[in-house]
Amino acid sequence: MPSFQAFIPFLAPLVMLAAAVFAGRHPGDPRRAQRFAEASGVAAVVVALATLLELVLGGRQTSPLIGVAGLGLSARIDALSVSMLLLVSAVGLVVLRFSSNYLAGDPGQARFAGGLALTLGAVMALVIAGNLVQLLLAFVATSLALHRLLVFYPERPKAVMAARKKFVVARLADLALAASLAIIWLRFGTGDIAAIAEAAKAAPAGATDTALILAAPLLALAALLKSAQFPSHGWLPEIVETPTPVSALLHAGIINAGGFLVLRFADVMMLTPPALHVLALVGGFTALFASAVMLTQPAVKVQLAWSTIAQMGFMLFQCGIGAFAIALLHIIAHSLYKAHAFLSSGTAVEAVRAASRSEAGAQAPSWRFALAGATVVVLAVLAWMLLPAATDPASLTLAGIFGLGLALLALPAAEGRGMTGSLVVALGTVLAASLAYALLHAAANHLFAAELPVASLQGTVAEAILVLAFASFALLAFLQLTAHRWIATPLGRAVRIHLANGLYLDALADRFMARPQTSSQS
Repeated sequence: MPSFQAFIPFLAPLVMLAAAVFAGRHPGDPRRAQRFAEASGVAAVVVALATLLELVLGGRQTSPLIGVAGLGLSARIDALSVSMLLLVSAVGLVVLRFSSNYLAGDPGQARFAGGLALTLGAVMALVIAGNLVQLLLAFVATSLALHRLLVFYPERPKAVMAARKKFVVARLADLALAASLAIIWLRFGTGDIAAIAEAAKAAPAGATDTALILAAPLLALAALLKSAQFPSHGWLPEIVETPTPVSALLHAGIINAGGFLVLRFADVMMLTPPALHVLALVGGFTALFASAVMLTQPAVKVQLAWSTIAQMGFMLFQCGIGAFAIALLHIIAHSLYKAHAFLSSGTAVEAVRAASRSEAGAQAPSWRFALAGATVVVLAVLAWMLLPAATDPASLTLAGIFGLGLALLALPAAEGRGMTGSLVVALGTVLAASLAYALLHAAANHLFAAELPVASLQGTVAEAILVLAFASFALLAFLQLTAHRWIATPLGRAVRIHLANGLYLDALADRFMARPQTSSQS
């Protein structure tokens, strides 16, 4: 039986709500409001650690429902919720602390601190949700709280336009999720998320029925919309007009809500492979498209925004092929990296300039590039295959794509220019990174086995998607390596211009909303 300790996770959103209320009551005292918000952030981290301890000592559990007839609040303690609560609370504390200096002297600092606290509280309520009603309400509340932060500077027209687009997309995601959860409740006869997961696990293979055929695609649609996937991505690169702490919080935390939905209902999604196929195809295409656009952007923050779209696409691609544990690992790693990237974006400008100067002076690729690239990919795959549990087609495909990414980083060592040992060092680093990633994959499968399925999708369609994915990423890597040859051609210049404008999809969205057109490049 769950004990009162099962209610511990509720303290995290409650302290953030208290900070939001305090800031609203003291708009003229920004220093006190900021300090209260930061203290609440520290308290939320302590609560997350206490929840982790409760998971270790008490095991997986759901708190008793605070409500009637299945409608109310309940907290779920499991590896997924604890991991996300730790991530959100830690990133939230850093963002709150950063905003203390970033907004110092701003007349709206108290309002901003309260908005951050309210948004963090909503996200925390989402990740600990133990029932469908709380999950839906927190999902909607997260978006509405974020909207207040996106229009913090209403005099910035681009920020307001981005907020409007995001608001429309978010409402569509809310409708899709509400319909999906209603069908799931009717199908399983309960709103308890743990009971739904257990029933889905117990269902025999191929047990898909009409209800799930409707619910799973709607859930996938909500995840795609929430994660700014093609073609609903246009608002994300424009929100760089908002304060940097908002960008950091959005890109490092809130944008993960789509992936969290899929992970939370992974067992249900596994009963409907076509819905996962859609996730893999749309997510994979978005990752390729956004990566190509990112390379054409001159502004650091805009590059980071397109990078987030690509990363979320690849994360949903991982979910779509059944690699749920590695998708969760991806969420955690990307959140930590992107929070740091946005909060240090000022110093990143010099790094980007240095990289550009280095690329400008690089020699044209030679046969050594091809040899080194092939070696890197082989090393990555071999390192992955050292783990018997990671030799299924999906894991090997991910290993190959991972190897392509490492190859792009290691290939400059193959340029020569007197650096005798640099290629050996690069290949050694690649092997170490591949082994580390493979071990992390195995550890994630073990740690999250109780919450996330570990079996990849099987079948002709799934195998075709894997082949298409690897071939597409290999083509993108090849085009990036040979860019010095084709980028100067008339066709190459035209492609670069079109990509730099995101294929004008954002302009179409502006026209659809009957608002003055704004550029996606700020």
